[in-house]
Amino acid sequence: MVRPRLPRGCWRVVGSSSSRVARGAAPPPSALSLMLLFLSQELERRRPRPGVGLRPPAAAAGPAMSSVCGGPVGAGSLPSELVVHIFSFLAAPDRLRASAACSHWRDCLFYPALWPRLRLSLRVCPAERPRLDFLMRKCGWFVRELRVQFAADNYPSGGGGGASAVCEEAAVAAVAADGEAPLCPRWLELLRTYLELVLCVLSSVRNNRNLQKLSLFGDISILQQHGSISNTYLSKVDPDGKKIKQIQQLFEEILSNSRQLKWLSCGFMLQIVTPTSLSSLSNPIANTMEHLSLLDNHIPGNTTLITAVELERFVGLRSLALDFCDFTAEMARVLADNNHVPLYRLSLLVHNISVMHKSLEYMPEDEDWKALTRNSTNLRVYIMAFDIKSDDMLRILKPSIPLERIHFDSYITCVSGAVVDLISRQYDKFLTHFILMNDVIDTSGFPDLSDNRTEDPLVLLAWRCTRLSLLAVHGYTVWAHNLIAIARLRGSDLKVLEVTEESIDFDQGELADQDVDPVHNLIEQVSLGLGRPWHAVMDIELLSVFTEPTRHFYREMQSFSEGI
Repeated sequence: MVRPRLPRGCWRVVGSSSSRVARGAAPPPSALSLMLLFLSQELERRRPRPGVGLRPPAAAAGPAMSSVCGGPVGAGSLPSELVVHIFSFLAAPDRLRASAACSHWRDCLFYPALWPRLRLSLRVCPAERPRLDFLMRKCGWFVRELRVQFAADNYPSGGGGGASAVCEEAAVAAVAADGEAPLCPRWLELLRTYLELVLCVLSSVRNNRNLQKLSLFGDISILQQHGSISNTYLSKVDPDGKKIKQIQQLFEEILSNSRQLKWLSCGFMLQIVTPTSLSSLSNPIANTMEHLSLLDNHIPGNTTLITAVELERFVGLRSLALDFCDFTAEMARVLADNNHVPLYRLSLLVHNISVMHKSLEYMPEDEDWKALTRNSTNLRVYIMAFDIKSDDMLRILKPSIPLERIHFDSYITCVSGAVVDLISRQYDKFLTHFILMNDVIDTSGFPDLSDNRTEDPLVLLAWRCTRLSLLAVHGYTVWAHNLIAIARLRGSDLKVLEVTEESIDFDQGELADQDVDPVHNLIEQVSLGLGRPWHAVMDIELLSVFTEPTRHFYREMQSFSEGI
């Protein structure tokens, strides 16, 4: 089950002819209008004055001399260097509009200095292919930072009606009939398009030696959620495996051709990274790499994308993101070695799929974490746990982990109050972000962390963790008086306090008091405690952390690692 996505937003550009401005208020100048003003001033400055420096043109000179000697001067007469310089002050949308002025300006649009970085969010649909092909053909050979997200907003997810509902019903019927995974034509087309878009991106940067940052995120969680179905679909879309092999070869070619690569991030890209991919990197590049993240919950069995032996080459890493089951005690010892520069950020995804297929026996023990933090005194850790049992979390959470952020997300397994209590006691000096998300369908109501406890674990968390700045809760019972206590304990230092309205509950005494509206009183008291207006989140889709779990982890990991 995947949470519904918010519809993709639209921007509306209003022309000056149809826009209205309030009486007495001057409209703010746009970047494009400022550029046109500058152009007109520059053209006026370049226009020769009558009788100054030049004689009037002879009749025989013809119209070709008019732009030099006082005639009309077109936008195309500006030098390319000047147009590029002006473009550099414009945002990308204004830049694109301005390039429509003439062919000369269009030629200046894709000057390398104007596009040092390219960040794309691609919808997996055939209409994206020609636009992507054009853009990558223009920029792929020189762009220095490339970040691409293959968005899955239009993937069918059962229950949405239309093709999605048909696929869902066909799946149930087929599995009930013979136990085999069905083949939905819609999914086949999406997977085929996804492979083509990946090939387009990778082939365009294969020879780019200026590439410094490469970040790829394949938001294909719905297909990956049905592991066996993914393999079945791949066998139909790519029966001989040629496209997958070509994608893997292109990725390795990019790594082998790189000369300045400092940041390599590949998350949940269907079978793009293999255990041998990193061997394509030369030793000088591996030695100077600053960020590395390899995440893929689709790889089979006990396969890992990087080993401790391979990690020894990456002596310059400042941030690292891996599946928790891939981060072994041996890796922790490699990073703790004096030859390695201090590590500042470590992001770990604890996924139930990995825990099922891999073992927790090789995870770092407390002594390994102590050794790592001795070498990396400023290390901070971000952990996201997806559908992990509380017993496993109690094993994973070692006392010496410098845990700054933790996010629990679940569709099946809920977090226990014991886990929350352990976190508040062990990580009180480091913890700044705490997120509890629960989408378990339970008619008996949301789980209560304070059940059979004298003190509520969330209140103790707010009391002990003095650096807490973000607390978000959905799907767990939060009592109104405890929410007020949390706001008073942390005050204005708690920058984000998000609790869904359906998660808040009231004592019978509060509800019985006819003189006080409990909801109004809650809003008033929490607002006073925080020192700013506050209200409960009325719709789960309005939560800042509301998104598909792997997408949220990847987005947070990026900002967490960049914030060194």
